[in-house]
Amino acid sequence: MHKVVVRDLEKRYDAVLAAQGVSFEIDDGEIFGLLGPNGSGKTTTLECVIGLRQPDAGHIEVCGMDARQHPKAVKEKIGAVLQTIALQDKITPREALELFASFYKRTAAASALLQRFALTEKADAPFDSLSAGQRQRLAVALAFVNNPELIFLDEPTSGLDPQSRRDLHGEIVQMKRDGHTVLLTTHNIDEAEQLCDRIAIIDGGRIIASGPPRDLIAASTSAQSVLLRTAQPLAIESLAGVPGIDDLIYENSTITFRTRTPAPTLSALMQVVSELDVEVLELHARKAKLEDVFLALTGEESQ
Repeated sequence: MHKVVVRDLEKRYDAVLAAQGVSFEIDDGEIFGLLGPNGSGKTTTLECVIGLRQPDAGHIEVCGMDARQHPKAVKEKIGAVLQTIALQDKITPREALELFASFYKRTAAASALLQRFALTEKADAPFDSLSAGQRQRLAVALAFVNNPELIFLDEPTSGLDPQSRRDLHGEIVQMKRDGHTVLLTTHNIDEAEQLCDRIAIIDGGRIIASGPPRDLIAASTSAQSVLLRTAQPLAIESLAGVPGIDDLIYENSTITFRTRTPAPTLSALMQVVSELDVEVLELHARKAKLEDVFLALTGEESQ
């Protein structure tokens, strides 16, 4: 069963098409990632799906309902954590949770949410005294006040320290264990690979690839990386006859390169090593990672 269905979504800002025919589905109980560089259309897509922006075209179905026709009913079923949380400086987490709960028919107890998201000790502290990690945990708690079926997380770990990021990753995994469906937008490749059951890579407002991370990697034509370390340095000219070597780096007794033809390249390389009677101390050939797939498709460096 699909929790979210998006078909041919389009959104234009003046001359810029921020979403161009975006289509994807999210299955019940999975963590689905929208992965793309900054400005790729991730946030625009998410905001159209949850009803914060009106798309120019396309069909959006959330929890079995037409989201454009029934926005209020959809909001009862979903929770969202946006990139920034803006609350009155002196409001406390307890007060904020009780306020947000008043907007919904079905709600969770503030005390339970404070405990779940490790905010009990800060329950009555003013918002402006909370750390970045505590503010983000409060944002997630606020998204859960209506016991949502579906959670939207827009770059949730941006700006967090490593410990806070790790803690939030644990919370996201727990959401799935508790039966929630999650849509996560991120430009962090490791985060997407670690957390998501399936991802859609978006660039320039278009979905350019989608599927489980392992399937995207398996289908990739990205080059493999090779490292060879020998007891004695190889003469650089001895590698001239080895086919398929790209981006060669030669440092003393270590060479690294990339190749799209690993079998013939490694075979020829080892023949050279054998003919020169050079001892091999280390040889590694690494398949493409999700980062390699991402860079090949978008030409963008990860952050």
